[in-house]
Amino acid sequence: MPIFEYETHLPFSREDVFDWYARPGALVRLHPPFAGRVIEEPSNGLQDGSESVLGINMPSLFGTTLAGLMDMAGSASSLPMRGYTKWRSRHTNFKPGHGFSDEMISGPAKSWRHDRSFEDDGAGMVLREKVTYELPLMDKLPVPAKKLVARQFEAELNRIFAYRARQSSDDLAFHQSHGRLASQQGQDSHHVPEAAPIKVVAVSGASGLIGRQICALLGGAGIEVRRMVRGGSGSSAAKAGEITWDPEAGTLDPESLRDVDAVIHLAGHPLASRFTEEHKQKVLDSRVEGTSLIATTLAHLEEADQRGRVLISSSAIGYYGATPADRALRSAILTEDSPAGTDFLAEVCKKWEESTAPAKKAGVRVGIVRTGIVQTPAGGALSQLLPLYTVGAGGPLGDKEWQSWISIDDIASLFVHLALNPHAEGPVNGVGPEPVTAKQYSKTLAAVMRRPSAIPVPAFGPKLVLGEQGAKEIVGADQQVTSVKAQSLGYAFRHHTLQEALEHVLGS
Repeated sequence: MPIFEYETHLPFSREDVFDWYARPGALVRLHPPFAGRVIEEPSNGLQDGSESVLGINMPSLFGTTLAGLMDMAGSASSLPMRGYTKWRSRHTNFKPGHGFSDEMISGPAKSWRHDRSFEDDGAGMVLREKVTYELPLMDKLPVPAKKLVARQFEAELNRIFAYRARQSSDDLAFHQSHGRLASQQGQDSHHVPEAAPIKVVAVSGASGLIGRQICALLGGAGIEVRRMVRGGSGSSAAKAGEITWDPEAGTLDPESLRDVDAVIHLAGHPLASRFTEEHKQKVLDSRVEGTSLIATTLAHLEEADQRGRVLISSSAIGYYGATPADRALRSAILTEDSPAGTDFLAEVCKKWEESTAPAKKAGVRVGIVRTGIVQTPAGGALSQLLPLYTVGAGGPLGDKEWQSWISIDDIASLFVHLALNPHAEGPVNGVGPEPVTAKQYSKTLAAVMRRPSAIPVPAFGPKLVLGEQGAKEIVGADQQVTSVKAQSLGYAFRHHTLQEALEHVLGS
C-alpha cells in the first residue's frame, strides 16, 4: 500500500506539543478551512476508541468553492445541502506523550491509517507522521493514470499537512506568549501578565464562524469553555459545558456565570441579507438585547463579589460609517478615537457598544473588538468571491475604496488575547496591519488563486442580494482602519499582509 510521510519540527517541548494535540479544539484548529470542516470532535480526546467525524471537500480550490456554494444554497433554502463527504475515524495506539494513530472507519478512501510519533530532537521536538492508504478503484486504472492520481493525491496531502504545521507552530507560539505552556510553569517569562488567571470562559455565538475558532483556541490554552446556547423556558436542560440563555426573553441565570472569569460575546442576527426594515430591526435588537443582558448579569455578579470578571464584546468597523460622507469626521485613517458614523450600521455598532456600559460601571473589565472583513473560505466575503475567481470571472468590487481585512486566525486570537491581557479595555480595531484598496484586494486574491481579475463585479450584483443600502454599507464600504492599538497591547499578528492570509487559508 502507498505510504505518505511528513515531518514537522517545532521549537517547543515534546510534552507541550502532545498536550496541545490532546486538548479540546485541536482538531478544529488543525483542519484546514479549504479542506472541509469538523463535524464532530474526538469523543474522548486521543484515547483509544475515541471517534471523530470530518466533512471532506473535493481536492483543490474547486472543491473548496463547491462546498461554499452548497452551504450558501442550503442557507438560502429549507433543503439541506452538502458539498463534502463524511469521514469517520477512530483513535488507536494511544501512548501518552509519545504518539497516537487514527484509522478510517468510513469515508472516501478504501483504507487509511495515520500514525503520529512525537520525539525529542534537542532544539525542540519533531512530529513524524506516516499515512498508509489505499484509494478506491486504483486497481482498475492503467499504470500512467495510477501514477497521476497518486501524485495529485499526495500533492493535496502536502498542502494539508503544510497548513497543519504552520497552524501548530502559530498556536503554540501564541500560547507560549501568554504563559500557557506547561514548560513555563515556575519560570520567568515575557508573556502577557494577568491580573488573575483566566480559567473559565463563556462564549456566545460559539457555533459561528469566529466562535468555533475562539473556543478551539481557548481549549488549546487549557481554558475551560462554556458555550452559551439559546433556549427558552420550554427547552431541554443545557448539556455539560453549556449555558442556556434567551436574549429575546431576557433570561440568563446569573448562577451560570458566577464562576466564569470572562465572557466573549459574539452572538447576533446574521448581517448579510437584504436590508429590509424587518431585517434591520433584527440586526439591531439581537445585538443590543443580547449584550445588555450579559452586561447587566455580569454587573450584578461583580457588584456582589468583586471577582474581577472580563467581558470582551464584538462590534464592527461599521462603527465608523461606510464612506467619508457617512462620517462625522472625514479622516483618512480611522482609529479607535474616531467618532461614530451616521449610517445604519454605524448606529447599530454605537448602540451595541453602549450596551456594555452596565458591566463597565460595575467594575468589569470591558473590551470591544471592532471586527474588519474576516478572511476564510469557510464563510463570509471570501467564500462568496471564490466561485467567480475559480471560473476566471473574478474582479474588483470597486476601485480605490479601502478594505480593512483580517484573517480568521488573527481575529480569533485577538479576542482571546484581549481576554487574557489585563490592560486591554475599550474598543480595539480587529483589522490586519496593512489594509488594501478594492483593486489591490482583487489582484492579490487572483494572484494567490492563479486566476485573472479583469472583470469588475457589476454594481447591480450586490444590490440584488443586499438591497441598495446593504450593498453600500457592506460591499461598498471605504474604511482605512488602523491596527496600532492592538499591536500596542502586545498582539503579534500572524498574517501581516493580505497575501500571507489568503495563502494560508486557501492552502496556496
